[in-house]
Amino acid sequence: ERLKKEWLEKQIALKKEMVEITYSYWDGSGHRRTITVPKGSTIGEFLEKARQDLAKDFFELRKQNGSDLMYVKEDIIIPSDISFYDLIVTKARGKSGPLFHFDVHDDIRLVNDARIEKDESHPGKVCERSWYEKSKHIFPASRWEAYDPDKTYSKYTIK
Repeated sequence: ERLKKEWLEKQIALKKEMVEITYSYWDGSGHRRTITVPKGSTIGEFLEKARQDLAKDFFELRKQNGSDLMYVKEDIIIPSDISFYDLIVTKARGKSGPLFHFDVHDDIRLVNDARIEKDESHPGKVCERSWYEKSKHIFPASRWEAYDPDKTYSKYTIK
């Protein structure tokens, strides 16, 4: 019982730790930003915080809310009810890299063999749902797919 209590307290403390998220607001071109949120934050909470930050520079986001946005990481559309903590503890993977790394390096597809899995990642994309609906037949949105925690991605491929 004592061990269970200690473990739960440790998980609560981990969820309160801050994580820096590098993302790119995607409206056909990227606008890179960074914000800090607790690891226990859901994607939905992150999207609302990102929207507030972006609304200063992107007028169209001022009248929207976080639920009008999507978060796409490694070509995977991540649901708004998933937390960053969930992605980290499950070591979730996307098509082209880990979903649990939020720092960013150079574009790994340009500096390395894209077929070789690296422990590096791309910035996640934040985009309007309406933009995605209009553009899902065009690259890069044509590669995006919904998050499925049971799916395994063995190779990174470009269609």
